[in-house]
Amino acid sequence: MMATHGKDACGLKGDEPSVSLNGGNEAFANKSHSPVVNGAATEAPCRSKLQNGGTGAERFTFSPEPTVEDIRRMQAEFTDERDWNQFHQPRNLLLAMVGEVGEVSELFQWRGEVAEGLPGWTESEREQLAQELSDVMIYLVELAEKCRVDLPQAVLRKMALNRLKYPASKVHGSAKKYTEYED
Repeated sequence: MMATHGKDACGLKGDEPSVSLNGGNEAFANKSHSPVVNGAATEAPCRSKLQNGGTGAERFTFSPEPTVEDIRRMQAEFTDERDWNQFHQPRNLLLAMVGEVGEVSELFQWRGEVAEGLPGWTESEREQLAQELSDVMIYLVELAEKCRVDLPQAVLRKMALNRLKYPASKVHGSAKKYTEYED
């Protein structure tokens, strides 16, 4: 959920998103978008009132399309066209997703701490990361579908629980687990 509202929101110009989808989905091909490199708009960054890490740096935002439902629908069509539903049962999807997470991990292996924004990464490395993260998300969305979990609604419920477990007034600046805090 984005923390901005209205036409002055980051990434919006009038009624059209100002980002590209980096993909060939025809459903979104007719919309006008600004250039994007691996999900990052090439226009001047927008500033958010919320600060990520307290640094005052600009906050990254995702493009508004495709939605999680759009991704679910595209993957369902892809799977149906290939008659792969017989293989895409929850356990198999979970194991495939874990394998893809391993491929993401491999990209970070032996690099030490990696700063936000991935300074020093080549365009090729960024694209490889984008592809592997996409694989993880595709499997996650399909797993949620097969398990009948409405993922966006589940995220809203989970965020509400996290706010109760980790009240900002109590945990600000601390990495302790919620069971370690005293009332």
